[in-house]
Amino acid sequence: MRFASHRDIARALERALRRAGVPVAFSAGFTPHPKISYAGAAPTGVASLAEYFELTLAEYRDPGLVRARLDDAMPDGIDVTDVVVAETGGLADRLEVSEWQVEMPGVTPDDARTAVAAFLAAETVEVERLTKKGRRRFDTRGAVVRLEAEGRAAREQHETYAILRMVVRHTTPAVRPDDVVTGLRQVAGLAPPSPPMVTRLAQGPFDEAFGAIADPFAADDAAVQSVGRERATPGRGATQADPAGRAEDTPRPSSLARSSPDA
Repeated sequence: MRFASHRDIARALERALRRAGVPVAFSAGFTPHPKISYAGAAPTGVASLAEYFELTLAEYRDPGLVRARLDDAMPDGIDVTDVVVAETGGLADRLEVSEWQVEMPGVTPDDARTAVAAFLAAETVEVERLTKKGRRRFDTRGAVVRLEAEGRAAREQHETYAILRMVVRHTTPAVRPDDVVTGLRQVAGLAPPSPPMVTRLAQGPFDEAFGAIADPFAADDAAVQSVGRERATPGRGATQADPAGRAEDTPRPSSLARSSPDA
């Protein structure tokens, strides 16, 4: 599933929504589109345990029921792990950093640690990559919040094996794990003999005090609990009015969900 593109994932999701009978809202105009938005999709060739999308429904549905039905309708390798009612703020604004795991067969842990130390000691590490706007040169060092090399992991086909763990800020242009690997090659000559296997482990708000990634759904969970206690109307329109002018105590039919394409 790591080799599925973002377009493949989006197409699979739209088909699963139809199969699951989830009443997705559509845009107006000559070519209506389902109201689904994605934030920070993983690059092709990368597995992920923390992908998020936002979805607007035409009718309210219980989040747990949406999760179960949608998960059953998705193809093997894509799992819907959570669905919550969107109450406050925008999804993209919460996804500030990503944590990545980079498996590097053929690289010794000592060589990986040496390269990591050289990368962290540098003030800037510029790399060049072909983007939609042509070739761009940008600094990767400033986006890396944390980078460390872990010990060897045993695998049948690789006697020598190193793992990198990194936390990278979401910047413009985006700094990807392969950009950091390119930077390691430039500053320390670290060149894996085969392409690394990359997995996104988490993404969300970054807690500067603790240096950890927070749950991007925490604000929604807190808002829902507050509504339950106070019957308030927080966030993104937690009530709706019917044609007769009465207020229905129904959360706005917007949901957040995350899917996890496994390796």
